[in-house]
Amino acid sequence: MNPILGVLFHWLGGLASGSFYVPYRAVKKWSWETYWLVGGVFSWLICPWLLASILTKDVTGALTAQPFSTLAWTYFFGVLWGFGGLTFGLAMRYLGMSLGMGVALGYCAAFGTLLPPILKTFLPDIPVGETIGQIASTFPGKITLLGVGICLLGIWVAALAGANKEKEMPAEEKLKTVKEFDFKKGILVATFSGVMSACFSFGLTAGEPIGKTSMALGTDELWSGLPSLIVVMLGGFTTNFIWCVMLNFKNKSGYQYLSAQARPEHAGLAVTGGDHSGGGEAPKIDKNDLRIPMLGNYFFCALAGSIWYFQFFFYSMGHIRMGGSDPDGFGFSSWTLHMASIIIFSTMWGWIFHEWKGSSKKTYTLIVVGILTLILSTIVIGYGTYLKGAPGAGH
Repeated sequence: MNPILGVLFHWLGGLASGSFYVPYRAVKKWSWETYWLVGGVFSWLICPWLLASILTKDVTGALTAQPFSTLAWTYFFGVLWGFGGLTFGLAMRYLGMSLGMGVALGYCAAFGTLLPPILKTFLPDIPVGETIGQIASTFPGKITLLGVGICLLGIWVAALAGANKEKEMPAEEKLKTVKEFDFKKGILVATFSGVMSACFSFGLTAGEPIGKTSMALGTDELWSGLPSLIVVMLGGFTTNFIWCVMLNFKNKSGYQYLSAQARPEHAGLAVTGGDHSGGGEAPKIDKNDLRIPMLGNYFFCALAGSIWYFQFFFYSMGHIRMGGSDPDGFGFSSWTLHMASIIIFSTMWGWIFHEWKGSSKKTYTLIVVGILTLILSTIVIGYGTYLKGAPGAGH
């Protein structure tokens, strides 16, 4: 274990996750389902295979050597996580980056961090590390659980700041920064997203035999989590692909993948200008207003999708350095660190894009306190994991 390096990797993963939605803001005249699926092809298919092929030994051999049950459970949790990832994008769409991530990741942190040791408590045969009782019985474990508690407190404060912002800002101001702002709908999808996204943590646990096989084939331990990401993210791709294609058919937006010209309703244009029932010509729409910047859209979607993948790339590395492959390690804390770092960086982008403009001093104070609390939690968790790996520690 190397918890200092583990925390650093989780922060890099948080930076990637907190930043991935930014390039999507540059996509023009594409429906949400179109740009989400194009970016997802890079997130769920291209990047996982590319990085695993470059950095691991015989990735195909590591996967084909697994029993069907290992691949099936890893894929299954990936499918469930896919529902979370799908609705995560909708949470950003309806709430904005700051509030959307704060609410969704609050649930995600709680479920993804605490469910593995809780399940281990009641189902001892599940290979997810130690039970809550075993963790709490040692001094390093108590410190680490304290850090988890601090993190959940910080997430709650950040979400409270977001709720205050929603109450204080006039509707027109919200729509300037988040075009489709809808608090009630956003809270529902963010809640569902947070709970389902926690399944990613279970997918990695189910895929640990893949990593061990990869190390046996000569892969460095640091990269051993990459082959299992292929399976987990294939599950996520399945969910998102089906939903986005269904929306393409429903909204008649499938043409956007290949067409250089958008339909007026998809370009945000409406034909207006009086009563034309007398036979007069309807006002013409300039073709330049319908032009789809195809090259730019594909580039920004590829960039967004690749950045999103790198959160999991760094997460798998941080998980290893936090003792994730060690049954006696504190790998469960990786999920908390990951969520905390995402909220920190997504809030940063929220400030840059003025999503907090017009908020009161109280709201600003809350978000600053929330972010500082999250930073403190990463330090405490890292220290607890460091104590776990120290000689003679753990008693």
